[in-house]
Amino acid sequence: MVNEFGSTLKRLREQKGYTINQLAEAAGISNSQISRMENGLRGIPKAPTIRKLADALEAPYGELMGAAGYLEDRDGINQAETTPEWATSKDKRDFKKMLEEDGELMFDGIPLDQEDKQRIKDVLTGLFWEAKHMNKRKKNNHGNPDGP
Repeated sequence: MVNEFGSTLKRLREQKGYTINQLAEAAGISNSQISRMENGLRGIPKAPTIRKLADALEAPYGELMGAAGYLEDRDGINQAETTPEWATSKDKRDFKKMLEEDGELMFDGIPLDQEDKQRIKDVLTGLFWEAKHMNKRKKNNHGNPDGP
C-alpha cells in the first residue's frame, strides 16, 4: 500500500509539473517528508495530510485516499483496495451502516451537495479506521503486562 501511495503521489506531482520542493511549499509539508512518501520510506500519511497534498496538486482526494488504502471499492469504481486487515466483520458492518444511513447532511442549515458529501465521507473513512485501530491497540495493550 505504501508503494502504491508513493507512486500515485509521484505521478500526480509530475503530471502537475511540480518539483518536490514546489509541492512541499504548496502543501505546507516538508520536502523530505514528500520524498520519503514517494520512495516508500514513510508510512501512509493521515487523512489531513492527504487532503493537503490533493489540494496542492488539484488532484482528486478520493484517488489519493484510495491509493493510501483508506477507501473501499464500491459500484465498480476503484476507490481503494480493501478495508484494513485487522478489521473484523463487525467493524465492517458498523462502518457500512455509518456511511449508508440516509439523512440529509447539512452544514449551518444548508444541505450539502454530492461533492461535499463525498469529501466528508472520504475524511470520515480515514478517521474511522484510524480510531478503530487505535481502540483495538488500547484494548490489546490493556491486558498485556508488557503494555502501557
